[in-house]
Amino acid sequence: MHISRQLPLVSIITVNYNKISVTREFLQSIQRITYPHYEVIVVDNASIEAGFDELKNEFPAVIFIKNPFNTGFAGGNNVGVKVAKGAFLLFLNNDTEVETSFLKPLVDCLLSDERIGMASPKIKYFDSPDIIQYAGGVAINRVTGRGRFIGNKEKDSSAFIENTPTELIHGAAMMVSRKLLDTIGPMDEQYFLYYEELDWCERAKKAGFSLYFVGQSVVYHKESTSVGKNSALRTYYLTRNRLLFIRKNFRGFSFWSSITFFFLVAFPKNIFFCLFTGKIKLLVAFIKGVFWHLYPKNWS
Repeated sequence: MHISRQLPLVSIITVNYNKISVTREFLQSIQRITYPHYEVIVVDNASIEAGFDELKNEFPAVIFIKNPFNTGFAGGNNVGVKVAKGAFLLFLNNDTEVETSFLKPLVDCLLSDERIGMASPKIKYFDSPDIIQYAGGVAINRVTGRGRFIGNKEKDSSAFIENTPTELIHGAAMMVSRKLLDTIGPMDEQYFLYYEELDWCERAKKAGFSLYFVGQSVVYHKESTSVGKNSALRTYYLTRNRLLFIRKNFRGFSFWSSITFFFLVAFPKNIFFCLFTGKIKLLVAFIKGVFWHLYPKNWS
């Protein structure tokens, strides 16, 4: 733990799953930050890959937790939450690296107004550091059930340097206040992987908190290192959880319009794409993601 009496403690939480070398690079990056008052918590989600004990020896100041089961993104982070002592909690993907000064602008943002419960930095692609992945987000569409990140695939510019209210934070890098956590609780572990942070956003807004994009804070993302950009696992959970998000957060017209859109537009579109491109594994994963909702136990 790095100590300063003047600034609030930030608990930086990350989850590792079979990517020791990626987590090592992440921790090396965190070691270089200028903010003086933080702790780092690494939760290993029952990895098979060896090397976790080596990380403990390399980074003795870090708190390491070995999860006996893989409880997913939300579950792994929630394990870290249980031991975190910070006034603010920063959830960072282990496939990110940060600019040395990235942390204080996030802290300053949340300190500026206690109604600000969540904030995400500017996120850029690690392999294309001038290109933006996230600079804020547009609310989940009540018809399509899809959201949109502002600035995605655009070149970074002065248009993306201000702190601005946003509808969506980004799961790869998100800071939350202890007040928000105490008010609405942690991420919903039923999602396991993907959409859990979007669900958290909805819960935060319903509780009266605001969300911010912080343009002076920059993080670089090695996107989808853990599961692969076009993996069957990713397809399964994105499909399953898109519908789960709709079920949990939409009511009335919004619910029925988004469900109708999914089955009349998204469903046939994805089936055709997988068949046309010969991606049979993705097709099976997509169908399994839909059929998960047919089991009564998944509606409890």
